[in-house]
This record gives sequence, structure tokens and C-alpha cells, in this order.
Amino acid sequence: MMGPDLEVIQIRPGESFAAKSHGYPYHTVRWHFHPEFEIHQVVATCGRYFVGDFIGEFEPGNLVLTGPNLPHNWVSDVQPGQKVPLRCRLIQFGEEFIAGTMRAFPELEGLNPVLDGSRRGVLFSRETSRGVWPIMEEIMQAQGVRRIELFMMILGLLSRERNMRLLASESYLPDPSGYMSAGMNKALAYIRENLTRPFSESDLAAIAGQSTGTFSRSFRKHTGMSLLQYVKRLRINLACQILMSDERATISEICFEVGFNNLSNFNRQFLAEKGMPPSQFRRLLADNMATAKAA
Repeated sequence: MMGPDLEVIQIRPGESFAAKSHGYPYHTVRWHFHPEFEIHQVVATCGRYFVGDFIGEFEPGNLVLTGPNLPHNWVSDVQPGQKVPLRCRLIQFGEEFIAGTMRAFPELEGLNPVLDGSRRGVLFSRETSRGVWPIMEEIMQAQGVRRIELFMMILGLLSRERNMRLLASESYLPDPSGYMSAGMNKALAYIRENLTRPFSESDLAAIAGQSTGTFSRSFRKHTGMSLLQYVKRLRINLACQILMSDERATISEICFEVGFNNLSNFNRQFLAEKGMPPSQFRRLLADNMATAKAA
């Protein structure tokens, strides 16, 4: 199997973890790794999944926790051209966050065996998965304190698992330094660290040790989109995070903060990506928050 790709995880300012869902096919469905822990629950489809040197079959309800830098992938058995609107739900959180949380709440000590096991990947029982299912469903849309309440409920269920199965072999050790030696991962890491600064495809090609043409083809193969599309999506996502966390920032300030140098282009790209201009996104968010407080 070829070396895994680095996936850039974005956790919004003002939030402790990422909670998201996606369908199939999807651009992140590939052999990949990231520094964050990931709780991954399959909602639909069957297929084969890969965690480190483990290969197994999955079905709806498959619930796995992967640890930092552990390569993984879920490949669904679907007909060519078939699209699944919702394939899985997942939560991603950093090592520093969970370590700090456990220092603040010593009652979470019971989670240690699960986190330790996640270095090899942990498969949870069907019973635990059934308990987690409605919480995962709600946390996808939850905001504020409710997100933390639900996250703690999930951690509680995972910590009480008595039949967890470790997936990768005991001798399997993720090697992030080795993965990062791959040229494409160096380029992806550079994008993550310099997202709001200007850079060109030739700059990234040089970092990857490839010609610009080779890099362009390789990048599209790895991410499923062009460099321009990929960077635009990350910058728009970052803009959404700022819109959701800093009500004092103006649209113009956000535009330049996330790396766009033209306000009209920013508005146009935001509309294309999110189906509404940033001003409407903020207004709808404010209406939603007001409704939640009134409830």
C-alpha cells in the first residue's frame, strides 16, 4: 500500500473539536493520517476498512477510534457512479485538548485504556455503537455548552467499553516523520501552516520536489481537486469559523484575514461554496442562536 496522505483538520476557533459528517465518494476518503484522534461511525454502506496494518469488513454501526497519525481508510462497496449522501459521522480532537481536559477532570482517568488502545485503532462493540449513535447524530448540529455535554457523554460510553478490539498489530508503529518525508505531504503541511499567506503552485512543487506539471497532476489525484479549489475551500471554511466565533469582525476584515485580497472575489467564492453570501451566513447564524436561547 502506498504511503498515507496528510489530512488537514480544521477545528474552529472557539470550539474544542471538529464534528462533521460526509457522504461517499468524498475527497478525504483515501489512505490518510492526521495528528488528531478520530471517532468514526459508519451510518450507511458496507465495505472494507484499513487501520494501520489491519484490514476488515465494516457495516452500518461500525464504530472505531483511531489515534494520532494512525493511517486509516473506509472504502464502501457501491456501484460505479452511485452516490451516498451520508456515509459516516466523525469527531476529531487534538492530543493537547484531551490531555488538558483529563487534567482538569481526573474522573476521566477511565478513558486512558481507550486512548492508549487507539494508537492501534479501537473497534467498539455494537452495544456501545448503538448508545453513541443518537449522540453523534445530535452533536453534528449542536452549539455552545451542549457540544461539550454530548462529547462527555460519548467519552463516558467509550470508557465503559469492556469488549474493545485492538485493530493494528502490536508491533505496528505509526511513523509520522516517515510519512512527512513524502513530497506531497510536505506541500500539504506547508498549506496548513501558511493558509492565509500568498503562495503559488510552483512554490509547492518545489517543496514537493516535483515539476509544476507533475505536482499539479499529483495534487489532483491526492485531493480530488485542483490546488486553487483546495485552498479556496480551506480559506472559506476558515472564514466560516471566524464568522461563527467573532461577531465583531467585519466581512472585509475576514476577507483579508483568511487570505483573499479582493472583497468582491471573496463574496463570490463564498457564495459558490456555501450557497449564500457571508453576510447572510452570519445573519442566519445569529437567528439560529437567538432561537436556541429563546427555546
